[in-house]
Amino acid sequence: MTGDDRNTDAVTLEIMRNQLESIAEEMGGVLIRGAYSSNIKERQDCSTALFDADGRLLAQAEHIPVHLGAMPASVAAAIERDPQPGDVVVVNDPFEGGGTHLPDVTMVSPLGGTDGSIVGYAASRAHHADVGGATPGSMPAGAREIYEEGVRLPPLFLEREGTVNEDVFGLLLANVRNPTERRADVRAQLAANERAGTRVTELTEEHGRNALRTGFDAIIRYSHDRMRAAIEELPDGTYTAVDRIEGDGIAVEPVPIRAAITVENGSIDVDFEGTAPQVAGNMNAPPAVARSAVYFALRCVTDPEIPPNHGCYDPISVDIPDRSVLDPTPPAAVVGGNVETSQRVTDVVFGALAEAVPDRVPAQGQGTMNNLTIGSRDGSFTYYETIGGGFGARPDKDGIDGVQVGMTNTLNTPVEALELEYPLRVERYALRPGSGGRGRHRGGLGIERSVTVTVDATVSLLTERRRTAPSGIAGGENGATGENQLDGALVPAKTTRDVPAGTTVTVLTPGGGGYGDPSTRDTEDIDRDIADGKRAE
Repeated sequence: MTGDDRNTDAVTLEIMRNQLESIAEEMGGVLIRGAYSSNIKERQDCSTALFDADGRLLAQAEHIPVHLGAMPASVAAAIERDPQPGDVVVVNDPFEGGGTHLPDVTMVSPLGGTDGSIVGYAASRAHHADVGGATPGSMPAGAREIYEEGVRLPPLFLEREGTVNEDVFGLLLANVRNPTERRADVRAQLAANERAGTRVTELTEEHGRNALRTGFDAIIRYSHDRMRAAIEELPDGTYTAVDRIEGDGIAVEPVPIRAAITVENGSIDVDFEGTAPQVAGNMNAPPAVARSAVYFALRCVTDPEIPPNHGCYDPISVDIPDRSVLDPTPPAAVVGGNVETSQRVTDVVFGALAEAVPDRVPAQGQGTMNNLTIGSRDGSFTYYETIGGGFGARPDKDGIDGVQVGMTNTLNTPVEALELEYPLRVERYALRPGSGGRGRHRGGLGIERSVTVTVDATVSLLTERRRTAPSGIAGGENGATGENQLDGALVPAKTTRDVPAGTTVTVLTPGGGGYGDPSTRDTEDIDRDIADGKRAE
């Protein structure tokens, strides 16, 4: 932090902050438009961000919370390799700086100033539809070791001085299904980082390196001060909550996650003492995933309008027990931890904060990403999607129907794109009437998505809230639990099956919990729900 950053001209500072955010958004646009797989170009399962020369987050695109909160770990791991402008470091290993799970491949590029020095770093992360492993799509439900989940990339140089390292690129492509698609998606990420380099060079020429560094410090300090002020508005105290994962994919016993949140003197400590030990299945989550969930929930409850950067998170500390389900040791399987355990951590943090500020916390949303992966053993296609559900009712309004909740922020795969690109046929795609919990304000509705596979394939489901319903709040009723079916027969929440051509996979996603006593709901709202087919009466 420079000594005079607080005196930075406010207008220049605001212009610079918006320029940085615009660069991050432009990176995302380049990545999405340049990608080949539907998972990136349609669902936008990717994230981009900018960091300063010390690896502090400066600006991010409005992408995926679990990606963005964990991205600083990847940048820090890349910096340890001492990359120079023109280099690109690639990483996906959760135990070596990857931060999340193997399908999330991160690329970090140093950004050079006009004098050749490092001004900052660009980072892009994308969920690749396959990175190898035991099953098509790299999301096996019953994995016991990370080796089953795909190829592991510790921080490696994918580019050196602007030239692609074909040995590293070839190693990656040799270990994945559909390498043509992977090649195109990797190239899209490289293009996104390259665009950031061009724009940051222009920014350096406009402002000068010293002014830019001073501005970076001031932007971070601004968010830090606003976050501290927002935390100081919360009542001091310690607030606790516990929730449970519905088995680890191997055993069915619940896996508890506990959190104690202490608010004191403008800072927050989140302690996960009492959380379950590391599990045999793949619901373990690397620490960066848990931190992402904490940051997301706290930003929601404090002031979501604070510019998201390193300063937001500086007043927040997170304590995680060693060898727990939130800090596993290799070779633990982790692919489900990123997508499902992250959702449960979010629910737990919101649950604890509801004790402190009940008027700011909604009822529980669906609490799952409803991961559906379908692919062929010969590698000809891999389809991956997370399916929306009910958002919990809020203190002043109903929940939202059929949306992504919590740690994901992706779109759906349009029916037209899905049927055009894959040997799949969509039989039904609709809201689930009555699935939202009743209350003064109704929980959002879940979704029914039925897809028929027209070739022999492997289906993997990683889901939650199939046994325990999303909770209502303040007297509101619970939302409906979800269901998974193969040809109409129920299957477990976490399932991998080889299926013959003609099999129909149906996912019924959970609804959100209700808020407030259902008897106090306005009769006009009830009549509208019935007229819209959202409630049977």
